[in-house]
Amino acid sequence: MARTRAIAGRLAAGALALTAGSTVHAPVVWDSDLSPPPEITVAPRTQRHILDERLQALGGAFGGAVGIAVFNVDEGWAVDFNGAQVQPQQSVSKLWVALAVLDAVDRGALSLSTPVTIRKDDLSLFHQPIRERVGEGSYTTTVAALLKGAIVQSDNAANDALVRTVGGPFAVQMAVVGKNLGEIRFGPGEREMQTRAAGLTWKPEYSFKRAFWEDREALPPEQRRKALDDYLSDPPDGASALDIAETLGRLKQGELLSPDSTDLLLTLMGQTVTGSSRLRAGLAPGWTLRHKTGTGQVNGSLATGYNDVGLLTAPDGTVYAVAVLIGSTRRSFNERSALIADVARLVIASHPVETVALEQTEGSSPALINRAG
Repeated sequence: MARTRAIAGRLAAGALALTAGSTVHAPVVWDSDLSPPPEITVAPRTQRHILDERLQALGGAFGGAVGIAVFNVDEGWAVDFNGAQVQPQQSVSKLWVALAVLDAVDRGALSLSTPVTIRKDDLSLFHQPIRERVGEGSYTTTVAALLKGAIVQSDNAANDALVRTVGGPFAVQMAVVGKNLGEIRFGPGEREMQTRAAGLTWKPEYSFKRAFWEDREALPPEQRRKALDDYLSDPPDGASALDIAETLGRLKQGELLSPDSTDLLLTLMGQTVTGSSRLRAGLAPGWTLRHKTGTGQVNGSLATGYNDVGLLTAPDGTVYAVAVLIGSTRRSFNERSALIADVARLVIASHPVETVALEQTEGSSPALINRAG
């Protein structure tokens, strides 16, 4: 009995020393009156454990306020690094405007062909390609065209026009609450939020040339720093990476919109032209991405709201919802982009490889094919 316990103890010690996924014979001497030594197998770490471990290392080494979440849509599990922390979304929030608009379309309150007129006074700030069409007068377009501009080009004026059309910021937030999307805020809209974060008050001149940047640079550094700090401490457009990832998963599964509206939004996300150095830079052959970026203001070396969220689809059809929100950091543009791309690379590297055994011919060793999923 004592000998049996001693052998069992050595077996346990040997098992603990094994690396994950290995299979070896126990390093013990067996007496002839005992049965042959069994094979001891330590269960391999799951994809979830491996990805979680690598995300912790990646996020922890970066520095600053970062939230990362990966949600396996098909299997229903998630891993994260600071995923419950609220970070600024910036233009990621255009997704919730599109959601509110398409929900109104599904309810019959709006149509994709509903005409919308944008006047000079309706223009926004920063990136707004539609401004060239508005010119000094006005431009009439449709809800469908505005959705494409807001998601594909991240056009702020197109997005603001959609917000007005659907009933204002409160209507967008009510759509978020009504869909039970968790910790996701919409905020007051681009013009008010961006000028307040810069320490300014909105003026129509900010829609043109360099008026916004000139007024911002003229502010005392302390005033500008305080305004940005106030924004970061409680971002009105804040959201958690985990809730965004779960929401994207629900969108993909058709839980949030009608089939037609779901297909439209996912198609537009697949046509996004912004953020080529972020998640898209981490793609491998055969993988696809549908996503939305967001980029906030920079004050000196402090960058805020540098984000990318989307749906990564493997060649075998497995879908991962990914959200990377860099709330604030002093890392360079290239380093910020690399972090986001590296998250995509980690997801892809962790994706299971399917091993297919081929029929063994007589006298040959087993042949295996590794087929990437």
